[in-house]
Amino acid sequence: MSSDVSTETLLRPINSYTRRYLAATTIASAAIGFWLYFYVQQLQYGLIVTNLGDWGSSGGVAWGLYIGAFIWWVGIAHGGIILSAAVRLIGLDTYQPVARLAELLTLAALTCAGLFIMIHVGRPDRLVTSVLPAWPTRVQWSPLMWDVTVITAYFVLTATYLLLTVRYDIHRLRSQLPDVFEPIYKILMVGYSEAEDAIVERMVWWLAFAIIIMAPLLLHGGVIPWLFSVLPSMAGWEGGVQGPSFLSIALTSAVSGIIVISAAFRYAYGWEDLIPEEVFRGLAQWLGFFALLFLWLQLQQVITGIFAAPTTLQHATEVKIATPLYWVAIGLVVLALLYIFASVLRPSLFDIRLMVVLSLGVLVGTLLEKTLFVVEGIQHAHFQLYEGVPGTYVPSIVELSAVVGTVGIVVLSFLTVSKVIPVVELHAIEEHDNEEVNS
Repeated sequence: MSSDVSTETLLRPINSYTRRYLAATTIASAAIGFWLYFYVQQLQYGLIVTNLGDWGSSGGVAWGLYIGAFIWWVGIAHGGIILSAAVRLIGLDTYQPVARLAELLTLAALTCAGLFIMIHVGRPDRLVTSVLPAWPTRVQWSPLMWDVTVITAYFVLTATYLLLTVRYDIHRLRSQLPDVFEPIYKILMVGYSEAEDAIVERMVWWLAFAIIIMAPLLLHGGVIPWLFSVLPSMAGWEGGVQGPSFLSIALTSAVSGIIVISAAFRYAYGWEDLIPEEVFRGLAQWLGFFALLFLWLQLQQVITGIFAAPTTLQHATEVKIATPLYWVAIGLVVLALLYIFASVLRPSLFDIRLMVVLSLGVLVGTLLEKTLFVVEGIQHAHFQLYEGVPGTYVPSIVELSAVVGTVGIVVLSFLTVSKVIPVVELHAIEEHDNEEVNS
């Protein structure tokens, strides 16, 4: 980061409106409207408008893209907050310019994950009439209750984490922030005094520590894969490898998402000094490491699934590797890994724009893999209630629109928040200035 980075650069998203911003807002709103159009049809006619179906004489699957996308968004959220927490815990100062972007990504992704729970239960009122009343007595064994619990816990932790850090920035930059948002700033700054800064630093450190500990145990390395891996009747799901596999996919997709979002802000607001190329090189190397781990765990599942495996597991694995979309997903991750490896050997090959394209490919690949994982686990279970009628599943336009709509929600949330609070911490500038003075 060069020494000419100023608060004007930091606040550029808040104090400027461009045609590109308006275009991005229009596209994101259109994506949300596209989903709402089809969601209204689902509310009117029920889940029959999707290609989901109960087990029966017509075959099919009860879980499909909705649950695959739910897992995908939870994974992105999980990896995002891990990166932000790691910046504070182990001093990864290089990535401080993108730490708050990772926190905002976590909140947006968790919102979308929760939205897919609401979509999948059919009628939204069931969350109030069924889920909440049953929570005290059913949380210990209900998959839905566990989902709601861990997502809520992580949302509260992340929101608290973000609120504690943003108060410092608002107080010091208040004179440069727009007066139109004064009511919001007053709410965010209730009870603030500079004396709390030292206390907040300790609180944030402990919150980061709790997040790092809880992430592999409760979210994408724990509860979510446990919901699948402890079901021996589902040949494609059961097994101890699911926890590490889910965790690797979460971190892979999260780093990809952070690369895309950071590059978008860098390009839109001329943040070459605020988010330098070294940040993207570092993120790319982390992406390469997590992608390699993801591919290795996929190899473990395939090898153990086709070599002297139980008949149903072998069948499920053979079907998976015979599915073209599975190899598309693997190929997208392999392509990104090969480019990262080549750019490490020859740094001149590295290009941020190409890295963004490959990161988008990784996001598509991880979504495909998780959806295929969900669908194949149901289609190739140990028990066969209706022999000879396995059924097929292809996501409907209603289900696809939900993915498009939630992506639009994430984009619109960043566009909105970036007009109210700094999306890069003031500390990222202050610490750099201190380093310049000391040098």
